[in-house]
Amino acid sequence: MKKIYEGKTKDVYQLENGNVLLKFKDDCTGKDGVFDPGENSVGLTIEGIGKANLETSIHYFELCKAAGIKTHYVSANIDDATMEVLPAECFGKAQGGNGLEVICRLVATGSFIRRYGEYIKDGTPLKGGYVECTFKNDAKGDPLVTGEGLAALGVMTPEMFESMKEQTLKITKIVADDLKSIGLDLWDIKFEFGYNNGEVVLIDEIASGNMRVYKGDTIVDPVELTKLILNR
Repeated sequence: MKKIYEGKTKDVYQLENGNVLLKFKDDCTGKDGVFDPGENSVGLTIEGIGKANLETSIHYFELCKAAGIKTHYVSANIDDATMEVLPAECFGKAQGGNGLEVICRLVATGSFIRRYGEYIKDGTPLKGGYVECTFKNDAKGDPLVTGEGLAALGVMTPEMFESMKEQTLKITKIVADDLKSIGLDLWDIKFEFGYNNGEVVLIDEIASGNMRVYKGDTIVDPVELTKLILNR
C-alpha cells in the first residue's frame, strides 16, 4: 500500500483496487492534555482510542445506511484498526486529505463560545442545530467559511453546500437520537464530506473523538463514550 496522507488521527493509504484504506491512530485533538474535538491540533494520546473510534464509526455508518444516507464506508478490520472506503474528491486544499470540516452544534460551547461568548452563554441550546464550516488550516486556526464563500472560492457549488448541510443535520439527528436512547446528550459533532459519482457523501469517520457528549453536567471522555455506545 502507498501512504498518501498522514493526518492527526488517521493515516490514509491507496489500495490496488482503487479504494482507500484509513488507519486509525490513538491520537486525539485537544490542548494541554485535555481532549477537545474543537481544537485543531493533537493534544493527547489515548491508548485504544483508534479502534474505539473505528467501532463507533461502523455503528453510525450502519445507522446512516439504514436511514438511506450514502457514505464512503465499504468494510473494516477492527483488529488492524483499518477501514476500507470508496474514493471521493475532497473539498478544499489539503495535501492528500480533506481541506473542509463541517460542524453541527446543538449546544453553544467550546470555540463557539470563544468567538461569540458576549452574545450567548455556554451551554445554551441552539434550536434546530447550527451548521458551520471551517478550512482545515492549523496556521490560520481553521478559519470559518460560509456557503457563499465556498461558492465564490470555487470549492463547491451552492447546490453541493445545501446537500451537505441537509445531510449534516440528518446525520447529527441520527447520532443525537442514538445517544439520547442511552441517557447521553450530544452537544456538537464534526464531519467531513467528499464528492463521489456526482454526489456529496459523508466521508472520514463518525467517531467518539469527533463529538462532544455530556451525561448530565459531565462531559464523557471518548474511550468511555465508545464503551457506552457499543456495550449497551
